[in-house]
Amino acid sequence: MMLLLLGYSVAIFAVSLLGGKFSAIVTMSHTRTQLVMSFVSGFLLGVAMYHLLLHSLEDIPGPHASEIAVGCAVLGVIMILVLLRIFRFHQHDFSHESVAMEDRNDHRAPHDCPGGIDVNPRSVFGVAMGLGLHTITEGIALGASVRIGLLHDGEAVLAGLGVFLAIMLHKPLDAYSIIGLMRVSGYKNRACTLTNIGFALLCPLVTVLTFFGVGLLSHLNELHIVGYIMAFAAGVFLCISLSDLLPEIHFHSHDRGILTLAFLIGIGLAYALFYFESDTMHGLEFLDSH
Repeated sequence: MMLLLLGYSVAIFAVSLLGGKFSAIVTMSHTRTQLVMSFVSGFLLGVAMYHLLLHSLEDIPGPHASEIAVGCAVLGVIMILVLLRIFRFHQHDFSHESVAMEDRNDHRAPHDCPGGIDVNPRSVFGVAMGLGLHTITEGIALGASVRIGLLHDGEAVLAGLGVFLAIMLHKPLDAYSIIGLMRVSGYKNRACTLTNIGFALLCPLVTVLTFFGVGLLSHLNELHIVGYIMAFAAGVFLCISLSDLLPEIHFHSHDRGILTLAFLIGIGLAYALFYFESDTMHGLEFLDSH
């Protein structure tokens, strides 16, 4: 289990670091950015519903487990909505097409608002704070997911796989956003590099702390806490997924066929992992019973 935790942490650190570095050498076209975002959004949505929410129902105790799970999920949605209102941090597309659409929508000159975000130190700080809090939530979700493997005698190791892949696919976009905005705002390379490294370390660090922190509780309380965390994370992932998709749907309808297909493929992949995980766990339960 420790090797799994280490592998997840190293992989997330690496892809986040690369995402930040790409902002200096690669400028994604609007269509390509939206294609990636549609796929990742679909995968996040699938992980939220099939992996996080369903697993939370298994570990939350009592006859009102479903109500508690939904309540925790709603709290996750509320938290991300509040963060988005305050920090406006979830902007991944800095292409010229996106800037033009934002300008037409807000009636501002292109140089006033690259990517729909005012370019000033306060904006960069807000984006960093928003993405940082969002990343902390993801780290908590991953740490709790990996912990499930221990709580169920190793049977639910794959429960962490879906959450890990969702974070790994989404984290480069977040790093690209914050480092790209810093470069547009005129920050020095050194500041961008240090921020990129710090941001890449944040999720793995929180993951490890959550994994061991939850382990300090008794076995019974540990299961309950993990259930609450998974339900809350389901709401977070759901809101993040839709916050990427809904603005694009309102802005225009071009390439809607390929973007919808990418979204459905993302959901399909999340369900395939859930099906494989469920099939594996049922097989282990059958072997244990014999």
